[in-house]
Amino acid sequence: MGLSAARGAFTQEAVEEMAKHVDMPIIFPLSNPTSVAECTADEAYRWTKGRCVFASGSPFAPVMYEGKEYAVSQCNNMFIFPAVGLACTVCQATRVTDRMLYAAAKALAECMTEEEIASGRVFPSVQNIRRVSLKVATAVMQCALDDDIAGFRPKIRRGASIEDYIASKMYYPTYHALVE
Repeated sequence: MGLSAARGAFTQEAVEEMAKHVDMPIIFPLSNPTSVAECTADEAYRWTKGRCVFASGSPFAPVMYEGKEYAVSQCNNMFIFPAVGLACTVCQATRVTDRMLYAAAKALAECMTEEEIASGRVFPSVQNIRRVSLKVATAVMQCALDDDIAGFRPKIRRGASIEDYIASKMYYPTYHALVE
């Protein structure tokens, strides 16, 4: 994992050495912007012969290596932080616990599709952010309720779920025309 903002800090020699010892080396050059990333997605896939688990701090285009396209995941807190905040706000959690963060991480992992996994993604597609946020927030709120640290227990109408309740509290940035 790199946070050095030093372009080239992950050298070909170091990455190839790592790849000799593990089937799927984990390479996370997390520095921003792309110009200071420790290595590029293309380098990581070439140096590991397409076997790495790669996520970056900056966006990279998909990589083509030996006829296979690898989707590049951006490692960002956007999948966890807003959903944890939503859940804690909705249920008025008194604190954020390790169990809640574990529930968030587990829910995030469960949102991955087989196709996303097969394409080399580490995180779900950003196009699914609302669905992912809803699943993560639901898991976090359920954990807060189970652990009795929720200051508010919503009354869930018959036939509805905590997920339905959270969905009703999500913000939708729609703007209405003031002038026609």
